[in-house]
Amino acid sequence: MAPSLRKAGLFVAWTFGISWLLAGAFWAFGGKWNTPVAMAVGVAYMFVPMAVAIGVQKLACHEPLRGPLGISFRLNRWFAIAWLLPPLLAFAALGVSLLLPSVEYSATMEGMFERYRSLLSPEKLAEMRGQAAKLPVHPIWLALALGLVAGVTINAVAGFGEELGWRGFLQRELGDLGFWRSSLLIGAIWGAWHAPLILQGHNYPQHPVAGAFLMVLFCVLLAPILSYVRLKARSVLAAAVLHGTLNGTAGIALLVVRGGSDLLVGVTGLAGLLVLGLADAALWAYDRFAAKAPRSDA
Repeated sequence: MAPSLRKAGLFVAWTFGISWLLAGAFWAFGGKWNTPVAMAVGVAYMFVPMAVAIGVQKLACHEPLRGPLGISFRLNRWFAIAWLLPPLLAFAALGVSLLLPSVEYSATMEGMFERYRSLLSPEKLAEMRGQAAKLPVHPIWLALALGLVAGVTINAVAGFGEELGWRGFLQRELGDLGFWRSSLLIGAIWGAWHAPLILQGHNYPQHPVAGAFLMVLFCVLLAPILSYVRLKARSVLAAAVLHGTLNGTAGIALLVVRGGSDLLVGVTGLAGLLVLGLADAALWAYDRFAAKAPRSDA
């Protein structure tokens, strides 16, 4: 086995082992999703790929971190693309969601309140409604602003915890497979890595088992976009910004949607998968016919 594949296998084995042990311990001790403790576990989970990448890079391979793993603070236009693309994907997923059967537009966000009904007391839900009604602008625009700010600050830090592993270490080790093969393989691994959290209710609380499989498809379709931004920006930090901003703005696709299940609507539902599929096709066309320095050559 080639050294790069051995290092990739070592990274994947340790990342899955530590992450799944963490999620399993949370479940075994009676942890419930959508709680403050679950949020802390989720954040810790995101930093496991970074910790393992650093460990393999320094302890097992005795190699430097910054250059080989793509840590560069030199800004370029791809950082702006990484920041602004996620809300476009979220609004596109919103539009596609509204085309699906039994899904309708709700300016008063009744669909969102219905999704919170099982998580909040009637008093808290009524308080939420009242606060939303008093806002000077529609909550969707506030969500956009907050998501963009979080995307380049706290969410980017958490996103870096994942991206240093997936798009920093693993993308480098699997680079000889070619852009598309390596990106899609990393996406499948990345999606499967989420399984313990999905099964406990993350992203697909209505359908956790089916959601675990859908999350793999979501990550497979998102991975080429993250990989391309990381390569064009020459920095894994750009991928962290894209990842963090997507996490911060994904809720936009659900705020004014009523009806449909978590498998259908939103960025991580069928609507989002269709949008990501179109985005991948646009990426392929751009790189093949318009890019000055094509990267998706295989």
